[in-house]
Amino acid sequence: MDEIDISRAIIEDFTKNLIDSLDLDVAIVGAGPSGLMCAYVLAKNGHKVAVFERHLRAGGGMPGGGMMFNSIVIQKEILGIFEELGITVKKYNDELYVASSIETISALCYKAIKSGARIFNLMSVEDVVVREGKICGIVINWSSVFWSKLHVDPLSIKAKFVVDATGHDAEVCRIVERKVGKLLTSDGIVAGEKSMWAEMGEKDLIKNTKEVYPGLFVCGMAANAVFGSPRMGAIFGGMFLSGERAAELIREKLEVEK
Repeated sequence: MDEIDISRAIIEDFTKNLIDSLDLDVAIVGAGPSGLMCAYVLAKNGHKVAVFERHLRAGGGMPGGGMMFNSIVIQKEILGIFEELGITVKKYNDELYVASSIETISALCYKAIKSGARIFNLMSVEDVVVREGKICGIVINWSSVFWSKLHVDPLSIKAKFVVDATGHDAEVCRIVERKVGKLLTSDGIVAGEKSMWAEMGEKDLIKNTKEVYPGLFVCGMAANAVFGSPRMGAIFGGMFLSGERAAELIREKLEVEK
């Protein structure tokens, strides 16, 4: 076993995967539960998808559960999704079930990757590609460059559609608001999330999951942040439904473009 062979294998395999992901059907920014669910649904339906995650690990806020108690709550309406993903759930009452946050995000990552989606961690999105008034790609750099505030030019990814699944900060939407033009919201800007109200936040999440600029969709907590709805805390059913909803909306658009 030669150390150079180990290095060569890593570099060649990663480079091959990245080159193959330069031209995508869908680029998803953020590997939290909604982004990964969106990637899973798209990939299992044959679409070319990659997820770009700023941090070392995938999962967004899910691994931390509620206040670092790594259990999560879901509603009974999404038990079918958890069964499909193979996640163990336990009934808490007639409406709510609990699951391990670690098992949940691990299962979601596994199913997304096995379905054909790629996940690139430690990559930040610093800009978008716009052509003829439509978002058609993202501009990426290593997260270490972003954190170190180094002046290093980025690279571009082409995508038919982009999904902002960056959570509370709605990072891609804020880039578009700042650099490109008005969003498809009532005042054209990111409204910002409201204080916690789990029931209302979960209800709003699905209706807020939509196209917010030509070529750009939003899902998960980013959707509520864009449209000014409440945050919902450590209940995650809406995140899965939002990711699924975004995927279905994008699939309809991809079918039209064929």
